[in-house]
Amino acid sequence: MASEDKIARIKFLTAELNRHNYLYYVENNPEIDDETFDKLLKELEMLEKETGYREPDSPTQRVGGEVTKIFDQAEHLFPMLSLDNVYSEEELNDFFRRCKELGETDKIEYVCELKYDGLAISLIYENGLLIRAVTRGDGDRGDVVTANVKTIRTIPLRLNGEGWPSLVDVRGEVIMSFATLEELNRQREEEGEPLFANPRNAAAGTLKLQDSAIVAKRKLGFIPYAVFSYETLKSTHYENLLQLKGWGFKISEDVRLAKNETEVYDFLRHWSEHRDKLPFPVDGAVIKINSLELQNKLGSTAKFPRWAIAYKFKAEEAITLLISVDFQVGRTGKITPVANLNPVSLSGSVVKRATLHNEDYIRLLDIRIGDYVAVVKAGEIIPKVMYVVKERRTGNEQPIVFPTTCPACGAKLMRNEGEADWWCPNEDDCPPQLKGKIEHFISRDAMNIKSLGEGKVDLLFEKGLIKDPADLYSLTSKDLLGLEKRWVDEDGKERRLSFREKTVENILKGIEESKKVPFEKVLYALGIRHVGEALAACIARYVGNIDTLMNMKPEDLMQIEDVGETVARTIYEWFQKEKNKKLLDRLKMAGLQFKLQTSEPSSNKLAGLQFVISGVFKTISREDLKKLIENHGGKVLSSVSSKTNYIVAGENMGPSKLETAKKLGISILSEDEFFKKFDL
Repeated sequence: MASEDKIARIKFLTAELNRHNYLYYVENNPEIDDETFDKLLKELEMLEKETGYREPDSPTQRVGGEVTKIFDQAEHLFPMLSLDNVYSEEELNDFFRRCKELGETDKIEYVCELKYDGLAISLIYENGLLIRAVTRGDGDRGDVVTANVKTIRTIPLRLNGEGWPSLVDVRGEVIMSFATLEELNRQREEEGEPLFANPRNAAAGTLKLQDSAIVAKRKLGFIPYAVFSYETLKSTHYENLLQLKGWGFKISEDVRLAKNETEVYDFLRHWSEHRDKLPFPVDGAVIKINSLELQNKLGSTAKFPRWAIAYKFKAEEAITLLISVDFQVGRTGKITPVANLNPVSLSGSVVKRATLHNEDYIRLLDIRIGDYVAVVKAGEIIPKVMYVVKERRTGNEQPIVFPTTCPACGAKLMRNEGEADWWCPNEDDCPPQLKGKIEHFISRDAMNIKSLGEGKVDLLFEKGLIKDPADLYSLTSKDLLGLEKRWVDEDGKERRLSFREKTVENILKGIEESKKVPFEKVLYALGIRHVGEALAACIARYVGNIDTLMNMKPEDLMQIEDVGETVARTIYEWFQKEKNKKLLDRLKMAGLQFKLQTSEPSSNKLAGLQFVISGVFKTISREDLKKLIENHGGKVLSSVSSKTNYIVAGENMGPSKLETAKKLGISILSEDEFFKKFDL
């Protein structure tokens, strides 16, 4: 066969196999059997290898094989906002009421979708071809996982049909079925690997694997739930979902267009009772305004769209025996009582332990050792004890005695006035606190040192090789090679951890690669109380570098969005401690990123000016307006103060901000006035 004939055959096989893939995975209507499909795929693989030619949407990419050592990050074309949650019909009625305040109640339709419990992903198609897949991350930017996503059979590598925009962003949930999780955990148990707690954890962990060939074997699924573009789409959300089906996506069969609130409640009640019949984990439903025009009028807050809400189903519960209670010490010193239970099946996994929160919670519910208790999964993930089945008491139950000293280091526990939790104040020498800070530092959302983990940190800590995160960057091959630990797990199985040559090489390589982790992640990794991942990113964007942050007073910190008085005081006090200053100096010496990596501003025409943004805008989103101001040298504050130069006001500006602005005599600019004044 001539070379041009082989390439023609490659093009034919690519198109034909993609068509059959669509018929099998999306339409559930295969035309050929698996054996025939596999023969055609092997022929395509052979021809691609012979010619060195491959179509960009070749189905051979779905079997994986690409190895990604470091996941790059990319900004989202459109912010990936979270959803606000409600847990009752009363709260949902408040959502309906806010929607009706538009005064167009006759136009309001709702789209009801199941809330699949997986990993949110953004798929970017350019001229119909999948060019990038990005995790949600902090909502503004996430990890690029394109090679792994291409292995998911229900995601088209090239859009079908016609009429799609030249650049389109398809959002959806990557999920794993209960059956797939069960099979995966069976294999991991045979190989002595730790089991995944639930399908969501398994899906998230799978999507971040370095080897896409392993990802391909784990049978991930994808459910699309939104589409965005700079070009005009359909006028309703429901039409856009149907459009996605025409482009080659497998749309959930359980989406419902509700003409009124009664139909919404019918949907919720049905799935609240029947969700256990679904093959995938579901923890609620999402209710969206159908009209995109009304969506735009409602707008969004900094975190949530106002036109959508997540209704959480009541958690599944199970009754089991409370055998004993352990008291765990967290990385911040917080003491958490944990119930040891008779194993019980709950929401697709076996539960053996559950949180009891704090001493007040134990006293409030009168929980005793030997009680039968009801256990639920909070958010379908974290097991917790909800109540005691007191009618099953025998009289032999024993009270739970809360310790007065730290169970790990013996320090006298303290309790702040007005707080429910007890704390160990010995943050410099309490082993669980020291180890917890290191485990947080290396975690996936922080420094992401995947070659380490809880077991390896335990071993290094026990050997005296590490006492704080900075010690990691002084480790050598000589320190690590030959280290070993043996133990028996909670199921009675003997485990062994050995630091062989390859293990040591991976650990040191992972530590070295962490020096490239961006400033916002490093800030989160420091483990400052109250500073979560999203807030760390917000602070990093505001301050630009660690030195500026270190020199800020509480009143300065409160100008940052979502930083209140308590959080500002906590951050300020953390940077005043001498041991934390020394830790930062050592981490700087190790070469970590303590400065925000940003592109040069478009101009300095807004340099020195501070703005507050309020309301809903016609021609630009709040997030894009914020980026525009910052890109021209200005700063955006979360609250109005004497330091504010201008307020950029859209429709429905917050009344408190308006009142404060008038008192302080701050200039208020409309959307048009802002663009004209600064020639933007």
